[in-house]
Amino acid sequence: MSQFEPAPGRPLVGVLALQGDVREHLVALAEAGAVGRPVRRPQELAEVDGLVIPGGESTTISKLAVAFGLLEPLRARVRAGLPVYGSCAGMIMVADKLLDGREDQETLGGIDMIVRRNAFGRQNESFEAAVEVAGVSGGPVEGVFIRAPWVESTGAGVEVLAVHDGHTVAVRQGRVLATSFHPELTGDHRVHALFVDMVRATL
Repeated sequence: MSQFEPAPGRPLVGVLALQGDVREHLVALAEAGAVGRPVRRPQELAEVDGLVIPGGESTTISKLAVAFGLLEPLRARVRAGLPVYGSCAGMIMVADKLLDGREDQETLGGIDMIVRRNAFGRQNESFEAAVEVAGVSGGPVEGVFIRAPWVESTGAGVEVLAVHDGHTVAVRQGRVLATSFHPELTGDHRVHALFVDMVRATL
């Protein structure tokens, strides 16, 4: 059996593999009890039970999603209730509205929020911080913030899960989860476990 094939009791969770830290998410998903699989084509997207949109460069991910014919299939699956987790650039991709994005930048939507791109500063202003995340037991998670966005505002249906320095950095609306930070880079897989539980609840 391939490492990317479904297994009994282990949901099949795709990682959008256009750009960004794909391998780290695949490892974290495996540790959290899922089977991770890279997703680059619409037919691969159609087979997964959930999807992670990794960190990277949101404008590049947006352009490649268009080039690979994935943008509209992604939007359709999000609208149909596919569980999705976006970290950093992934948070930008699942935002309904975006500040400081490029004029031609596309998002998938899924969370009724306005996200500010690169809100915490440039690459050389990256930092780590302990973040208390609602729904994640065992104490704070170590948040790695790399050119990270923050949530400027949310609609009534959005649950704020974490705040850092007065800014919202983790949210959930229905089956869509998003964080400003990168839990896949720390070896702590509790945020991924939360998402895998969200996926299991839909099966």
